[in-house]
Amino acid sequence: MQENCQEKASADWAAARRFFARLGWISFGGPAGQIAILREELVERRRWLTPHEFSAGLNFSMLLPGPEAHQLVIYSGWKLHGLRGAIAAGVLFVLPAVLLVSIAAALYAVYGQLAWVQTLFGTVRPAVLAIIIVALVRMARHHLPDTRAWLVAMAAFVAVFFFQVPFPWIVLAGLGLGAVKHLTSPASGGELPPATTAAIPWRVIALGPLAWWTPVVLAVLIFGWDSLLASLGFFFSKVAVVTFGGAYAVLPYVADHAVNEAGWLSAGAMKDGLALAETLPGPLVKVLAFAGFLAGWNNASPLPPWAMGTLGALITSWVTFVPSFLFILAGAPFIERLAQSARARMVLDTVTAAVIGVIANLTAWFAAGVFASDQPAVLHAVIAGVSLWLLVGRGWSIPAVVGMAAGAGLLRALL
Repeated sequence: MQENCQEKASADWAAARRFFARLGWISFGGPAGQIAILREELVERRRWLTPHEFSAGLNFSMLLPGPEAHQLVIYSGWKLHGLRGAIAAGVLFVLPAVLLVSIAAALYAVYGQLAWVQTLFGTVRPAVLAIIIVALVRMARHHLPDTRAWLVAMAAFVAVFFFQVPFPWIVLAGLGLGAVKHLTSPASGGELPPATTAAIPWRVIALGPLAWWTPVVLAVLIFGWDSLLASLGFFFSKVAVVTFGGAYAVLPYVADHAVNEAGWLSAGAMKDGLALAETLPGPLVKVLAFAGFLAGWNNASPLPPWAMGTLGALITSWVTFVPSFLFILAGAPFIERLAQSARARMVLDTVTAAVIGVIANLTAWFAAGVFASDQPAVLHAVIAGVSLWLLVGRGWSIPAVVGMAAGAGLLRALL
């Protein structure tokens, strides 16, 4: 109670900019770690947001598709300094991630097929598998409270793993089941909180989609409707509105299209991109920029590979992250109302259960790639087991575990 009554401090514009710029370089640990850093800094240490404001923003971000940590950062910037604060916070948070993962993708494109690099990544992949398993177990423990939720998750896994049902249909099915649960549950009759008196942000609603789609339209006009850059823009724009559950949930959907349908990159490269993304700061969904870079590099026409790769990473990053600004800024005046909606939470809980089933499919997909490689399966099992022990038993951070595996991979390559 004392925490909720704490005095709120004012946030100087320059200090806020410096904080979000620094955050972009230290935000390791995935969404959970990033949200924990935000709460510690904004609520407890600096007191720029009240616990209620932070919780409202987090709950609303969880209702939306897209990276929830990025959306919470945008909301925090909006609460502190309005539109300029939202834009500065959101851009400064993802800019280092996009820059670093694009550089990593360029290095991978040039050196990724070398034998010692393949040995390195072959040793890191089991550690990433352990990270995914831990994330899956934690999500299941927190978001599958009853038999019905477990059945929804299992049904989603069966639909994706055995019948290859596309991810957007899983999300739509989750929304439908959530609506049915709301209509049939006796606990769903609560009223929404009073409507906010804040003005509807018509300017954001009007200009947001224009900003979102301008690079895609330019790609069509310059390179053609069927060009790679236009295809990247269209596909990842669709991904941006179905990414409930973050990168782990959407990765199988992206991999299926990028690897099996479009042939933009190999399955191994997609998994290596996830391994690289785990070691870098910023939202994990930045792995999509890695995929965009390699798509441009591997399909370099009419520009040189480095140019197409850079444009591929840029347009992918743009249509992945810009929608988050639109969603948050358009909904900002209504955040507290929607975040407290029992109906919205009930629907979200069902979608989350379905998403956990999709993440279980990612775990199976990733494990198959790890143990089907030409490297010793026993070694992979040992690395995965040690990584699980370090993550769960010893409390190691994700970058530390990946770094341990990378060190073991370098040692293998040297020997």
